[in-house]
Amino acid sequence: MRNLTIVFHDAGGGHRNAAGALKTILEDQYFPWNVRLLNLQEVLQPIDFVQKATGLRIQDGYNLLLRKGWTRLTPQLLVILRRTIQLHHARIVRILQRYWSENPTDLVLSVIPHFNRCLAESIRKEMPRTAFVTLLTDLADYPPNFWIEHESEFIICGSERAKQQALSMGHPRARVYQTSGMVLKPSFYRQPDIDRQQERVRLGLSADLPTGIVMFGGHGSASMLEVAKRMDQSANQVQLIFLCGHNVELAAKIKNLRLTKPSHIEGFTTQVDYFMSLADFFVGKPGPGSISEALQFGLPVIVERNSRTMPQERYNGTWLTEKRLGMVVPDFREIGAAVEQLLEKSTFDELRHNVSQYKNYAIFEIPLILDQMIVSKTMESLEVPPTVTSVDQFANLAWAGLT
Repeated sequence: MRNLTIVFHDAGGGHRNAAGALKTILEDQYFPWNVRLLNLQEVLQPIDFVQKATGLRIQDGYNLLLRKGWTRLTPQLLVILRRTIQLHHARIVRILQRYWSENPTDLVLSVIPHFNRCLAESIRKEMPRTAFVTLLTDLADYPPNFWIEHESEFIICGSERAKQQALSMGHPRARVYQTSGMVLKPSFYRQPDIDRQQERVRLGLSADLPTGIVMFGGHGSASMLEVAKRMDQSANQVQLIFLCGHNVELAAKIKNLRLTKPSHIEGFTTQVDYFMSLADFFVGKPGPGSISEALQFGLPVIVERNSRTMPQERYNGTWLTEKRLGMVVPDFREIGAAVEQLLEKSTFDELRHNVSQYKNYAIFEIPLILDQMIVSKTMESLEVPPTVTSVDQFANLAWAGLT
């Protein structure tokens, strides 16, 4: 059995979601991996400088920024975080080495930013035969020292932009892999078998009105209040489904608006796929996970990009508009006009067509990529002769030896 450790943390929900989705798929293969999930925050708890100063863990502080909409502070906080990790680099590496000595593995897959240099060094020192892979859960890197490091051994990207960023840093082309998109939960590939009109009515919505889904990740955002107010005041004959995540306070505030147009307000749910299947378009943060989930359900996307947009998500709006999969507004105060433009027949037909042509099979592509990586690492560690130049040649050689 091959052993794989996936490193994640809970700053935002996307990293845990990616780790969980990959674990499900990798353990369900014909030739499965034995997968362990490692929450890096728990391993590094003894040196959590944010918790020592404020009583909040780093991930909790990050999620508080998301809930409160204080994301203008992100660029400055990223500088502080990077500098802090650099100052504690040697200590972090030692802690990780100790963990690897007690929990050896054949491959380490990181689905988090910031700590990949530390991870790479600790693996090289403690487990030199172990492959180290960085899987970007953003559509592009935000250099320097966010996702892609010079020490990164293998890199998996979900866009051409990210791939070119890795190559421009000097990473060998043979060690940079591109998937067709972001990692999604397997459930997003199973369209719910439901009567959309009937289900809308069951939620208190109109059966036939154009329906938008408003979602800002697992912790919600104060921006949802702005969207709710502006859309209720607009002339658009639409209805909205609000998914507020863990933000109970936000859900209560939207309910207290007493919206005049049909709406459904939901707290945290594990049925995002169900609610997506009831919608015609998506409004939300430009996060790679939310965008990808919406596209998987055929929904054109409207996102905001301004100084409040987190730096690592600013490219996502460019990606959307270049591929004509949605629209970007400078401020959600303009959401009424944006929805009106989106639903204009020629625009909506074009966007729906483009979205229908976008195919993302990353969750099924990554297991095959990891298989190639482990063979490549094995070739390297066994000092396979240079005449064997490909994974296929090595596999044939190994099979010949076995038979």
